[in-house]
Parts: sequence; structure tokens; C-alpha cells
Amino acid sequence: MFKEVDIERALLWIEPGPVTLVSAFDGKRNHVMTISWTIALDFAQRIAICTGSWNHTFDVLMKSRECVVAIPPVSMAEKVIRIGDISGRKVDKFKKFCLTALPASTVKAPLIAGCSANLECSVIDHLENYNLVILQVNKVWESKKTERSKMFHAFGDGRFAANGKQMNYRELMLDKLPPNL
Repeated sequence: MFKEVDIERALLWIEPGPVTLVSAFDGKRNHVMTISWTIALDFAQRIAICTGSWNHTFDVLMKSRECVVAIPPVSMAEKVIRIGDISGRKVDKFKKFCLTALPASTVKAPLIAGCSANLECSVIDHLENYNLVILQVNKVWESKKTERSKMFHAFGDGRFAANGKQMNYRELMLDKLPPNL
């Protein structure tokens, strides 16, 4: 019924969260990185991203202690993947990839136009041993144009999928959901 496979395949089953763009501002210019390792921590609007100093934007994020986590639609998939494929140390990715930066209201990092949602965040912790950056979401901006169902997800092995079919089991979970959700 089951067959044992390589241990590295574990992430292929856990990974498929939405691919995101994380923007930060260094005081002079905007930076952006692609992150597919995002974690919802709780209903207190705390999330985590897994990244480290191999990403230039991480260094900017840790110095500024704030960022925007943007959820791009599947129509931006190739651009988002290419953004994650180069370093921003010497390249202005906003210019190279024609990203439009919009002002945020609680952080200096920019919102990214064309994304389905933008979450303004402050760094509240960094678990260095695990490369986890814990973020407090301060404000959420949702696009009026892009459908939530058009996000895309990484499998962790270079393959991606776009979800489209939605199932609503809200009634079964009402006793566990916050009243405003």
C-alpha cells in the first residue's frame, strides 16, 4: 500500500503554502525576495518566514525590523520565480522586473502593486538556529481585482501549482474561528 521514499521528499508534502514576495526598504531603495516557506502561527496575526543571510533582502529586513509580505497571483508566477533567482545586492529588482512600489501605512517597506494581498509586518523575533523570522502583521491590504483562488504554491522541487477549487467547511469550524474571521 505504501512505499518508502527518500527523506528529502517530506517537504514535498508539507511545503505547498503560497509563494510570496517579501519587500524591505534600506533607507535608499526597495528590495524584494521570493519566499515560499511561510507559516501561519496563530489567530493573533503572527506569521513566520524561513530565510537567512543568503538572501540580501533578509539583511535589509533584519536591520529595518519591518517588511511587507505580498501574495502574488499565479499570473505573476514566472516573474516571481525569476525575482528569487537573482541577488538584489547589486541589482534593483523593482526596476529589473518592473514592479510598482506603493506606500504602506505602518512600515517603510513598499506594498507591491498587482499582488492579491500585501501584509505590513514588524519583526518580533528571530529564531536564528532555524532561520525563522517571526512577524506581527500590522495591516492587510487585499486587491479588489485579483481573486484569492489564483494564488500559486511551491512543491519544493521546482514544480508549482495554482489552486482554484475552493471548499467551504466554515460551518464545521465556527466554534474554533475568531468571531471577526
